[in-house]
Amino acid sequence: MALIVHKYGGTSMGSTERIRNVAKRVAKWVRAGHQLVVVPSAMSGETNRLLGLAKELAPAKQGDAYQRELDMLASTGEQVSVGLLAIALQAEGLEAVSYAGWQVPVLTNSAYTKARIESIDDARVRADLEAGKVVVITGFQGVDAGGNITTLGRGGSDTSAVAVAAALKAAECLIYTDVDGVYTTDPRVVPEARRLATVSFEEMLEMASMGSKVLQIRSVEFAGKYRVPLRVLSSFTPWDIPIDEESRSGTLITFEEDEQMEQAVVSGIAFNRDEAKVSILGVPDKPGIAYNILGAVAEANIEVDVIIQNISKDGKTDFSFTVHRNDYARTVDLLKSKVAPTLGTDRIEGDTRICKVSIVGIGMRSHVGIAAKMFRALSEEGINIQMISTSEIKTSVVIDEKYMELAVRALHRAFDLDQQQA
Repeated sequence: MALIVHKYGGTSMGSTERIRNVAKRVAKWVRAGHQLVVVPSAMSGETNRLLGLAKELAPAKQGDAYQRELDMLASTGEQVSVGLLAIALQAEGLEAVSYAGWQVPVLTNSAYTKARIESIDDARVRADLEAGKVVVITGFQGVDAGGNITTLGRGGSDTSAVAVAAALKAAECLIYTDVDGVYTTDPRVVPEARRLATVSFEEMLEMASMGSKVLQIRSVEFAGKYRVPLRVLSSFTPWDIPIDEESRSGTLITFEEDEQMEQAVVSGIAFNRDEAKVSILGVPDKPGIAYNILGAVAEANIEVDVIIQNISKDGKTDFSFTVHRNDYARTVDLLKSKVAPTLGTDRIEGDTRICKVSIVGIGMRSHVGIAAKMFRALSEEGINIQMISTSEIKTSVVIDEKYMELAVRALHRAFDLDQQQA
């Protein structure tokens, strides 16, 4: 008997009929002798609906003064899902119990709307599992030391599921979603994109951080840190598909780098539309300038991505970085009010019409000329590169948003990602 964690996305929970199919799938695994913990997302569109109501009431300060209440509000979507799924499981003849994050409890810090999990008390869940129950736990949420409900940020249910699997030392965490695995890129942009049977943890981490929407980056970080076996697969296959077949489907996130994987120089193309660029111009070129700028941004709990500092001229330099588009206005306000005055400049520029496109592949470690090939492919399409960021297994460029799909198609073709691996 294995302890398995299932995670179901919002589309999988999008109607009572789909919830019933999830219950039938879970029941199949239980009747095969497995212990099951299930972590569902809110029903598709529900979190947006709830936050939209808040925006109608307080549009000016929704993302600032009311963050605690936003977490209280947004967390209710997952509570609806666990209640409905537990009812559906009981209707299937199983013993099932649902818990909100604070009941487990899933302890987090107090960074509302972006909380991080600090610990999970597994005693209550293990007792229920030993009693033969299916345990259904809300994703996306937890509770801080003061008893306040917190949420983990959009896509946080993936993180919840992997964290629960790590705490319980589950044999595997299956992420059921509306796609049947991880592809070389988004098939809606490149119809020739291929599903990958396996992808390394490092590649998945880079792809998630670079904009791939299949898995939330923090869930991949958890999987890597605690070595949780992870598989991405579709919830829209027939619920009664044999377990042996189902457990081999989708994409396995592996921690092993086999010879076949090493042959793939580039495994995928990731992209992210949710980027904005901020530049502060004419700042003194002296030690500590990056800290003065980015330290204030970090204190405001704003995540920074690509960073570039221009060559100094007359003792002055320009400093640019990217943030999530939702944080753009807050970042600019912060720079204008708190940072720029201390640096003797008021020249701040921004651009919300950019995107980031990345090539990712573990084989890039042992091959030269990959970045040059990327830049040539973009040049041949007349696409200008604004910023560049690299790591051992990825190269990212910031470009004008209007060229994003053209860039993805060109790179997918340039690296022969439409060809089946040998």
